[in-house]
Amino acid sequence: MKAWSEVFTHLDERSRKPRTVGPTMVIDKCQGLTNMADLLALTGDFVDHWKLSFGTSALLDEDVLRKKIALGRDQGLLVYPGGTLTEYSVLKGVYPEFIRRARELGFNGVEISDGTIHLPPDIRRDLIRFALDFGLTVVSEVGKKDPREQPTAEKMAEQALADFEDGAAWVIVEARESGKGVGVYGKEGDVHEADVNTIVNALNSHLGQLIWEAPLKNQQEYLILRFGPDVGLGNIQPREVLATEALRAGLRFETLQPLVEKMEREEGLSLAERISRMLHRPVPEA
Repeated sequence: MKAWSEVFTHLDERSRKPRTVGPTMVIDKCQGLTNMADLLALTGDFVDHWKLSFGTSALLDEDVLRKKIALGRDQGLLVYPGGTLTEYSVLKGVYPEFIRRARELGFNGVEISDGTIHLPPDIRRDLIRFALDFGLTVVSEVGKKDPREQPTAEKMAEQALADFEDGAAWVIVEARESGKGVGVYGKEGDVHEADVNTIVNALNSHLGQLIWEAPLKNQQEYLILRFGPDVGLGNIQPREVLATEALRAGLRFETLQPLVEKMEREEGLSLAERISRMLHRPVPEA
């Protein structure tokens, strides 16, 4: 039970784990075991995916990596190495060994992307199916890391649909760690709404399975206000998990103010009138 649950009962309206929609994906660049354990003790109810970003997991000692994976899985998380490591394994010709080792280490997911390399459609399909055959949950990613190679929103949507058909459980819309100049974002991190519309229209039946990388607060705000609190958000920094969940719950200005305006429209009462009625209502006994 949360500390304020008896007062703020509406906070329970957020979907609970294991979530089939609206996951929060944390990007882990360098979290030690103690930090990770402490973070999950505070925020484990709000984290769904734990991505060891880039190729960082290849730089960890085996015992440390196994403990990190176990910490995540004990909290019911989908834990997977970043797509860059998958691309590296493909480039080096060791993808089958990579997938087998991922399972041996305890990962329960894998990210398949071509943010740097190019994967023909048939090869991408084979990579997804190979990972599925090893019992791993596939999270694919669409988009390029180099803004000069960025595909159109139509192409990203087309790729996402193909990945879902091939068995991907989730599809990430690329935005990198910066959230600038990549995916559906402009050079300053502003949201290109037309691109979002294109993806939404093409993927209407899969919207709950999309994870929008949204490292910047304005991006999180836009997506939550547009799609509601159960929208998939990715590349959330570990120290920002509670702040992001507060945005989802309407506990920050950016999402509380629209709630005030909505209530005034629907109920026909000003905030002052609501406060007056509230103060004249008997307080239940503890």
